[in-house]
Amino acid sequence: MSRPLAALLVALTALLGACTPTVQQAGPPTEPPSLAGDSLVMPDGTRLPLRVWLPAEGAPRAVVLALHGFNDYSAAFEGPARDWAAAGVATYAYDQRGFGAASRPGIWPGQRALIDDLRTAAALVRARHPGTPFYLLGESMGGAVVMAAMVGPDPPQADGVILVAPAVWGRQTQGPLETAALWLATHLVPWMTFTGEGLHIQATDNIELLRRMSRDPLVIKATRVDAINGLVNLMDTAYDAAARLKVRALILYGSEEQVMPAEAILSALRRLPPAERRIAIYPTGYHMLLRDLNAGIVRADVLAWIEDPDRPLPSGAEQIAERILSSGRDSLKLEEAEKERLAALPALAAGRP
Repeated sequence: MSRPLAALLVALTALLGACTPTVQQAGPPTEPPSLAGDSLVMPDGTRLPLRVWLPAEGAPRAVVLALHGFNDYSAAFEGPARDWAAAGVATYAYDQRGFGAASRPGIWPGQRALIDDLRTAAALVRARHPGTPFYLLGESMGGAVVMAAMVGPDPPQADGVILVAPAVWGRQTQGPLETAALWLATHLVPWMTFTGEGLHIQATDNIELLRRMSRDPLVIKATRVDAINGLVNLMDTAYDAAARLKVRALILYGSEEQVMPAEAILSALRRLPPAERRIAIYPTGYHMLLRDLNAGIVRADVLAWIEDPDRPLPSGAEQIAERILSSGRDSLKLEEAEKERLAALPALAAGRP
């Protein structure tokens, strides 16, 4: 090896060692966890902002604990939670570590902390509503956290899970160039941020929602490289978890999904144990299914599943999922001939619940 090359390797090694990813670790336990007003207090004293939507009258007939997606926060569930509260279902949602109004927003907390927080939050909310059917709902990154928690040690106790566009784009379905580029960026410039501008990815057809989010200071706009790496690590875990997810589950995706590639989604869906999976694919749905223009269809399906997990969904979106999954295709979109058959599925054809 030439002397200049050896010197370059030594310098590169030193540089890589100096630029390690930043992770905000959970501290040691200092107090009993509690549900204190508008916060969940974790064992290390960290306060996670909490939002609660309760039925106007009487005790709830079911309770949902909802986890938001990457760079989002608990207000994401304002619309669906109000609909469900009107039907007698309570929703609890908290800002996960590193997001929203929680401490150190933008700094990745590590998947162990996210899972531990979910386990603690689930126990606290269940204790507030003893004997009431209890469900976990995760959107995007939140879905990945739920999946990882349910196959790990001491999983949260729940009557079922609802996964809304769960993030499963792990390295198992990424190319070597993507994986290598993220590794280099994570170890060379972990502090560098990206906004996603220029990617031409549409997360929802609800343009007014996107405008509100762009003005919301609690929605993270510039993402650190090491946070992206942390998310991909979590998606690795979620993808692997799909094959071991043996809890009653409702999994929802949209044919217009643009945040994750269809190949990764379908690969994960086909890994699910057949007896446990209830999958729905919405032909007009995007990534933010619960907030799209046709979100009412999805919200109604969630409510119907909570009321009776064995009953067919009112939208008929399960039939679309079955058609797509059984065809062996690598796309979430329907073929033209299949679209014509939507006339037999009134809710989806009309674009309303």
